[in-house]
Amino acid sequence: MIHLNYDKQEVLELIDKIVHKTMQMDITWDWPCGVAYYGVAEAYRMTRKPEYLELLKNRIDEYIELGLPNWTVNTCAMGHCLITLFEETEDQKYWDIVMSKVDYLQNHALRFGKNVLQHTVSVNNDFPEQAWADTLFMAAFFLLRVGVKLGDHAMIDDALNQYDWHIEYLQDKTTGLWYHGYNNITKDHMSGFYWARANAWATYTMSMVKCVLPEPYLYPQYMDVDCSLRDQLAALKQVQTENGLWRTVLDDEESYEELSACCGIAAGMLIFGNPLHTKYAQKAYHGILQNISEDGRLLNVSGGTAVMRDHSGYRNISKKWTQGWGQGLCLAFLVAVLQCE
Repeated sequence: MIHLNYDKQEVLELIDKIVHKTMQMDITWDWPCGVAYYGVAEAYRMTRKPEYLELLKNRIDEYIELGLPNWTVNTCAMGHCLITLFEETEDQKYWDIVMSKVDYLQNHALRFGKNVLQHTVSVNNDFPEQAWADTLFMAAFFLLRVGVKLGDHAMIDDALNQYDWHIEYLQDKTTGLWYHGYNNITKDHMSGFYWARANAWATYTMSMVKCVLPEPYLYPQYMDVDCSLRDQLAALKQVQTENGLWRTVLDDEESYEELSACCGIAAGMLIFGNPLHTKYAQKAYHGILQNISEDGRLLNVSGGTAVMRDHSGYRNISKKWTQGWGQGLCLAFLVAVLQCE
């Protein structure tokens, strides 16, 4: 376990600011909202502040009344907060939406190869036979949580299969770092960059497997998850900047430090809990806190990013706006900090 030096009251105050700023954002039912509200749900789980749950419930109820979109892999990210709402309120309407997302992923979502979920952002065939690391958070981690809750071993196996094949397709076995995406048609990683937020999706969701899955050692695929994360974190500590952060292209010294990735990576590092990572996690803690504004915004978060053609494509993605995924991953990080007690 990692023992972090931090001010608990300061962290709780930051969580409060970020939750309130997040809930003031007009983000709609899609993956930015899904990551943001996952963070709010995690903040509630950790602090048990009824206000956080009420804010979340009121917003979700408003969305339901207005009408929900068609499901995609990315819109399934909203399933995370619905699990929390159902567990806390026992209102069946939340669970019904969860299960409709599960039905989509199991029976309607595009797949390729060994039943691997294709990354989709709309109802169109956006990226034929492409695997993106984002899918681990939006779909695989979600399926795992539902499968564990239901005791559905077939669903758990499907979720772990997603982890297993995304590791196979996206992790560079030489460096331990993750590529942004993989094209199964051309059998390559397209531009082939180690994008930081892709690594964050992998780090965070892989670290959460052992937290969610009872007796994970009984699942052979979990051993691959554990070893993949071990090798990835060993590589990530080598490319941490002097500020305790990570660049948007991890091995590109001309690219900027990107804070949503930093939060996801640091959170995963804390949850994995290797004491040899203590000094790296401590540096990340200080670096991240310096990028949280007084009004609860995580600063220097890159915008939505496709698999870009070249370095300049990644370097030039704007980082001047408040983003739902930044807010949510920052909350996930601060919750991980509090769990270090």
